[in-house]
Formats: sequence, C-alpha cells, structure tokens
Amino acid sequence: MARPRQFDEEEVVRAARDQFWTVGYSGTSIDDLSAVTGLGRGSLYGAFGDKHALFLRALDSYNSDAVGAWRTALGGPGPALPMLERHVRNVAEGIIRDVERRGCMMAKTAAELSAVDEGVAERIAAVVRGLHGALRGCIARAQAEGSLDADSDADSLASLLLAMLRGLEALGKAGATPEVVNGAAEQALALLPRVPTDEHAPGTRSSTGA
Repeated sequence: MARPRQFDEEEVVRAARDQFWTVGYSGTSIDDLSAVTGLGRGSLYGAFGDKHALFLRALDSYNSDAVGAWRTALGGPGPALPMLERHVRNVAEGIIRDVERRGCMMAKTAAELSAVDEGVAERIAAVVRGLHGALRGCIARAQAEGSLDADSDADSLASLLLAMLRGLEALGKAGATPEVVNGAAEQALALLPRVPTDEHAPGTRSSTGA
C-alpha cells in the first residue's frame, strides 16, 4: 500500500512560489526547491511532476491571488469612483513599500518566459484580462452611478489605468522616487472623465448667492 503524503501541497506551492518570484524560473534549481519546501527530489517529482509543472502551479497560485485581490478591492460595496481611486493609490503605495524591488511575479515571468513558453504566455494573457475586467467593471459602475461620464469608453479607460499601473511597477523596479510614483498615479486619476457635482458645475451659484 502506498504511503500517504505527509505534507500540505498548497504550502509547498506557496514556498515554491516565493522562490520563483524572488529569483525567477531560470535562477531556481530543483535543489533550491527542495531546500525551501523541505521535500526531497523524489517527493517533488512524485507530487508535481517536474520543475516546470511546479512553476506553473506556483504561477497559477500567484495569478489567482492577484486577480482575486483586484476584484475584491474594486467590487465591494460603496460608491465605485472612490473605490477606484483608493485602489490606484494603494497599488502605488505597495510599489513604494517594495524596498527589495521584488516586483510583480507576473511581470517578471512575462519578461523571462512569455516569448518562449506558450503555457506561461496563456496564463499571463488570462490574468491581464482578469485585471482589466476588474477595472472595467468598477469604471462601468462609476458611470452608472453618475460620477464618471457615461459616454466615455469604459474599456479604453480600463486599459489606460492598467497600462499606467503596470508601468508604475516598472518605475518602482527602476528605483523611481515615491514622488514620481505617486505623481504618475494622481495624474492618471486626474484624467478620468468625472461628471461635475452640482456645486462645482459651470454656472452654478453658491448657497451664498455669489
């Protein structure tokens, strides 16, 4: 009778994910994975197949968490525009706090492997669609609530914000100052086609009659 596994697969995947995230796919050996997971080569191969298969599991884990976090941040209760603004600022702040410049595993993987690994390329494309969809859904809600111009193209606005946020990631890894990162985020938010409130609309008189 086969012996039952004495380890938690998800914990192993998370440990492997951190290793791949930090040094990349090419920079990680089976011995490295064995060291960070506490499993021997035989157990790793038996549970996950090979290094590439374990890497895909780790990437799937990261991507699922990333898309889930964006959907939660952009899809909760409350007015959509403040939610969108808060999310953009939180992403910028996370980039600033990443003093080790580890960056985003998805972005690092795309740069390293997307051009040569079809399975990776498909996963990266899927997560980009997921992030874009979370942004688009929040923008569409803000339009329905009357805080963003309903005639604007929600897809294009989502693409603009996604490109900016992914660009902030590159700026952070390049050592951009907090002022640069925050400034870019605020400028992108300023470009959103807001609907003026009554008190700020052109030609509206104030309550004092001025």
